[in-house]
Amino acid sequence: MIPSVLPTYNRAPLNFVKGEGSWLFEADGRRFLDLGSGIAVNVLGHAHPKLTEALTEQAQKLWHVSNLYEIPQQQALADALVAHSFADTVFFTNSGTEACELAVKMARKYWYDKGQQDRTEIITFSGAFHGRSTAAIAAAGSEKMIKGFGPVLGGFTHLDWGDHDALKAAVSEKTAAVMIEPVQGEGGIRTLPDQCLQGLRALCDETGALLILDEVQCGVGRTGKLFAHEWAGITPDIMMVAKGIGGGFPLGAVLASEEAASGMTAGTHGSTYGGNPLGCAVGRAVMDIVAEEGFLADVRRRAGQLRQSLDGLVAAHPDVFEELRGAGLMLGLKCKPANTELVQACYDSGVITVPAADNVIRLLPPLNITEEDIAEAMKRIETAALTVAQKD
Repeated sequence: MIPSVLPTYNRAPLNFVKGEGSWLFEADGRRFLDLGSGIAVNVLGHAHPKLTEALTEQAQKLWHVSNLYEIPQQQALADALVAHSFADTVFFTNSGTEACELAVKMARKYWYDKGQQDRTEIITFSGAFHGRSTAAIAAAGSEKMIKGFGPVLGGFTHLDWGDHDALKAAVSEKTAAVMIEPVQGEGGIRTLPDQCLQGLRALCDETGALLILDEVQCGVGRTGKLFAHEWAGITPDIMMVAKGIGGGFPLGAVLASEEAASGMTAGTHGSTYGGNPLGCAVGRAVMDIVAEEGFLADVRRRAGQLRQSLDGLVAAHPDVFEELRGAGLMLGLKCKPANTELVQACYDSGVITVPAADNVIRLLPPLNITEEDIAEAMKRIETAALTVAQKD
């Protein structure tokens, strides 16, 4: 008999009832250090007082009115995002998946309005994850994502990640855009080198193709800059964000240059819930904290501490870990035993990690995790590594 909740998740038998900072509390009283952050969502940890205050204050005034009317909280958050990014304009969504849908539509509409209706192809890369809608799974193109859901939406060209020659050969007069994650999350914490992102920007400039960056997981301070592409000194034409921007409240956005967004006029896109007062009030509180250079400098310091500790862990347990990957506080440990063994061992030692492709476990702690909590997390991961090594 099918359960009342559609069984599309393989859930761990954990029932968290409270969160505080970098800690989660299970119903049975156990405490877990959260290095998953709801899959890179809780960038300020759990129950952050400023987010709680913003949510409570707005909830006592107005939750939702729809985009038929002006929404001051939405305008304030859009202004903040424009002020701190390459973008000239912002559209708010409820998720990264919705952001992907608009990014695809925006790129194609751009060329349609320029009289190049055949310029619809979007180049994407192996290991990508852009969401689970029909467009998003078509963009990823992996068998795991699309099997059983055909016919698959056309218009995507899939290339091997890191194959520069194939990329140059694939760009043609039909290429509308190139879409890529600066750091792949679900794909196994694979970081695109700065020079590759710079080369991709140059290729798009040369051919006219739009550059779409998916920073749903790697954006909003996760790598130590507000957005990951800033490390390479380039800007995209269109960018998808979500997860961290709401700090735990469902919120996403598409940021774009005026030129790239020129085709999106009244009636071309919409969202009932996207950018409602409640979500945007929380998002603005997140931005007020995360966009501060002092905060980001602290993220970089904490990232250095965690990376140094993890380097030592990999060196000490070559039978368990192959390598450390990632940037900032978006790190991955490639495992030798099945990564699911490590995830379970971490559960048993009271620390939350997240599995990813290529036999990797992801470490995505809150950006404001304390040095003491990092040290405690390392002790617990060490215990998990010893458990797995003894078992194997």
